[in-house]
Amino acid sequence: MNSSPDHQHEDLVGGPFAVIESDPGVFTSLTRKLGVRNIELVEMYDIEPWAVDHLNPHGLIFCFLWRKDVHRPADFNDPAAEHVWFANQLSDDACASHAILNVLLNCPDVDIGDELRRFKVDTEKMSPVMKGLAITNSPLLRRSHNSLARPADIRGALNAIATTTLQEAKKAKTTKTEATPPKRGTKPPPAKRAKTSTQKPSPSKTKAKDESEDLEEAYHFIGYIPAYGKVWELDGLKSGPLEVGELPIPPSAASPSTSNGSRNGAWMDIVRPALRMKMEKYGGAAEGGNNIRFSLLAIVDGMYEKASDELQLLKREKAALERRMGEGWETHVDQELLVASQHAFSCAEGTKTYAIDFGSQSLDTSLRIQNLPAEQLVRAWEVCIRNAIRVNINVEDEISKGVQANTDHLKRTFDYEPFLRTFMERLQTEGLLNPLMGKDDDGTKMTKR
Repeated sequence: MNSSPDHQHEDLVGGPFAVIESDPGVFTSLTRKLGVRNIELVEMYDIEPWAVDHLNPHGLIFCFLWRKDVHRPADFNDPAAEHVWFANQLSDDACASHAILNVLLNCPDVDIGDELRRFKVDTEKMSPVMKGLAITNSPLLRRSHNSLARPADIRGALNAIATTTLQEAKKAKTTKTEATPPKRGTKPPPAKRAKTSTQKPSPSKTKAKDESEDLEEAYHFIGYIPAYGKVWELDGLKSGPLEVGELPIPPSAASPSTSNGSRNGAWMDIVRPALRMKMEKYGGAAEGGNNIRFSLLAIVDGMYEKASDELQLLKREKAALERRMGEGWETHVDQELLVASQHAFSCAEGTKTYAIDFGSQSLDTSLRIQNLPAEQLVRAWEVCIRNAIRVNINVEDEISKGVQANTDHLKRTFDYEPFLRTFMERLQTEGLLNPLMGKDDDGTKMTKR
């Protein structure tokens, strides 16, 4: 057995998935902890083309107030569904993580990292139930998920497991006792006479029972992706992927069966009617739209990475334009922009880029500048600086957003309970707790005089 300090203890028993906050920043942090690069989750407030198409989403995550949904077995008999990576949800409090994984592992143009790539290969031939079991038993997925939960929620998940275990143990003990035959010489207990009644339950009682059942609300996450020539709904509580519609065949594609998806706006046109039906059925729209009980998230390219690459591209464009203009170019350009150019690339320090095709984009920019007429160089330089100022602000905004997200994460996951316990104990020791609670020294409530 490896006893080196670098050896990481493997959690073979496992543990529960704690509840995590339903927030785009939390889910983005989850994907980064899993090793997924250059994507983020953003909340969508409309599904119309003007609100969606510019995001160019890889997939969608829909959260709604769950109600039982019935489908025929024939709805899941699509041969193309065998190529879609799909896992059933076996853990109650990990439905968001399951939905995100179901989407990401079907996105070939997303860099999911070495760990998830290996996990996908290992589970590719498994059934949906076994894939769900693999997710539940994965130490990486469980640690990443629970690292975003509040300590109180982790304790609550452990307490729920302990309570369930004790209840099952008592139930098993009771069943065993009832199954044990009586000893010789003892009379069996008299049989209890069942009460019979021909009276039907009153409608009021039935209605009250139904209303009490409706009080137990549960929210559920499902995914939508374009893959293998179709758009799919991935619901971990169903037996398999459910076809939403077929994608139009692009002119350059040889066959839809050989394509693992499409990122043009066509797939959003297909999924939009299905989303509207879900919103009307589960989201309260049928009640006048005043009781919205759903949210929609899009998995998109990372905003910081996109803005950073754009700024790096503009930085190279500026240098190429200045080389072409030659010595003394400073006297020909707008002087205010010349001063502004000194700070227009403040967030472009270094040469790090993220896009896979960044080199191709940079080469295209250089060729375009080389073919640009000399009289248009000054104008092109000024446009470049104006664009750089705008993009530099975007990068600064994304950095600020990341700092705020990290601050929220630290506040969320910090355990305040030891401090609060010590603080309350100290108040009691100093004799200050009862007065703050409006009580006398003996703990009785003070009466107003």
